[in-house]
Amino acid sequence: MPANLPRGLYILGSGGHGRSVADAASEIGVKNLVFVDPNPAQIQAMAGFVLLRSLPDQIEDGWAIFPAIGDNGIRKTMCADHTGRLATLVSRSASIGLRAEIGRGTFVGRHAHVGPFARIGLGVIVNTAAVVEHDCEVGDFSHVSVNATLAGKSRIGSNVMIGAGATVIDGVGICDNVTVGAGATVVRNIEQAGTYVGTPAKPLS
Repeated sequence: MPANLPRGLYILGSGGHGRSVADAASEIGVKNLVFVDPNPAQIQAMAGFVLLRSLPDQIEDGWAIFPAIGDNGIRKTMCADHTGRLATLVSRSASIGLRAEIGRGTFVGRHAHVGPFARIGLGVIVNTAAVVEHDCEVGDFSHVSVNATLAGKSRIGSNVMIGAGATVIDGVGICDNVTVGAGATVVRNIEQAGTYVGTPAKPLS
């Protein structure tokens, strides 16, 4: 999050990722948190928070918007709709290396690491304890799941899902629109969209 914190944050989505976003925002000192969700799954879990079915017609000065949906495609649409007001959220316990770049609408969760000279695009999720090592590139609207590791100089395209605990070894590239299954190990470039599982990762038949 930039040094100047927003006065308040509209969190688009009240599911699990929305709650992680609220946790990180509260941790770094954002005082006013409002969930926006037309179909909240568990209204009782939102007790103590303001819950709106839609954004207000006019957003107050000093307030920002954060797309808190795990689905990469939906998050892309949300970012496009609110480009000018997108926040960037980095947990206080995350570590961010020298000259790392993190795009708007991106979430870096608790105990995650983004290494030096890494470049993270727009609307990305770097989830709890995920590692994006030095000189990596992560394209827009991708998701590096819990405990996943991108080793140094990995290159991840847009709309990519790296499953929980998966590993991409040094220097490997992954094209757009790929899902890497939980626990998989990617040892060579992936140049065709699809789902890849196992160690070494292979296309799901």
